[in-house]
Amino acid sequence: MTEADTGPDPASSIQRRHAEDEYAAELAALAASDDPPRPPGWKLSPAAVITYLLGGTTEAGTPITPKYIGQRRLMEVAVATLATDRALLLLGVPGTAKTWVSEHLAAAISGDSSLLVQGTAGTPEEAIRYGWNYARLLAEGPSAAALVESPVLRAMSRGSLARVEELTRIPSDVQDSLITILSEKTLPIPELGGERLARKGFNVIATANDRDRGVNELSSALRRRFNTVVLPVPSNVDEEVDIVSRRVAALGRSLDLPDLPPAADEIHRVVTVFRELRSGMTEDGRSRLKSPSGTLSTAEAISVVTGGWALAAHFGDGRLRAADIADGMVGAVVKDPASDRIVWQEYLETVVREREGWRDFYRAARDIR
Repeated sequence: MTEADTGPDPASSIQRRHAEDEYAAELAALAASDDPPRPPGWKLSPAAVITYLLGGTTEAGTPITPKYIGQRRLMEVAVATLATDRALLLLGVPGTAKTWVSEHLAAAISGDSSLLVQGTAGTPEEAIRYGWNYARLLAEGPSAAALVESPVLRAMSRGSLARVEELTRIPSDVQDSLITILSEKTLPIPELGGERLARKGFNVIATANDRDRGVNELSSALRRRFNTVVLPVPSNVDEEVDIVSRRVAALGRSLDLPDLPPAADEIHRVVTVFRELRSGMTEDGRSRLKSPSGTLSTAEAISVVTGGWALAAHFGDGRLRAADIADGMVGAVVKDPASDRIVWQEYLETVVREREGWRDFYRAARDIR
């Protein structure tokens, strides 16, 4: 292997950088002109965190790009929660930017969004508390050197935010290992005859999919430790188009896709189809529709447009067209080949076929089998 194979990768080769690295210039500009008081351990004041999330300009005129497009008050409640002793639970349907908001909150407040526990049905208690290096444990016995800190324990030691993704997918007994951490701000380590006390600035941001209710419900004791903020789907077409356009542009840059000519019409078309099938009603409110089994979230719309962009760039003429998004659209809608295929065909024939200016999309989608 050459040195290039084993050495650190340059930043330009990283497929997706952490938020604190991608937006380091914006965070530095905000910190430089951030006069309001900051809670202990915070890199920015709450007001500056809101500017970072929702966009604006610094006092020096540096533009700050919006990271979240939606209700300002929801973000203010989320940021204010993290300045208290309550943890934050971001709840919503898939694709409502829960993970995105969680990452950017951690980046702006702690300067580190990497202290992450990914929740699954197999997440062990060690992922939240601590584990052991068993080779050292057998050789030396319990010691600080043999202790393997979880992301939550590292956050406690540093006075940072820890992130827990998909909290309700974690088994209930493992979830409850957070109770003492959140209420007492301490983690007992009986094997070492001591405990780890959280430094000021420590808190937890968790996310949960409200479609997972009933999988592993939070205990009442744990739920009391969280302040819940529900992130809604975008309120209108224009807002969702704006979100999709911004995220697609950012993804295109990170993937080094060729520049995409203006494609607002095609993005609007994707968003319109998703919103209509998601709500079970056409945009004009005149016709009721059957909804497919999938969520048809904003995140999936972003994926459809990004995939269409790649098709147009590498196999088309470089301009996003109906045929480029049709395949991705069908793949997003038809999750269950039996029932969803019927819903999709009915939508094509009763809505898309009759819609002015959509003939090209109708032909492209109709021909996909």
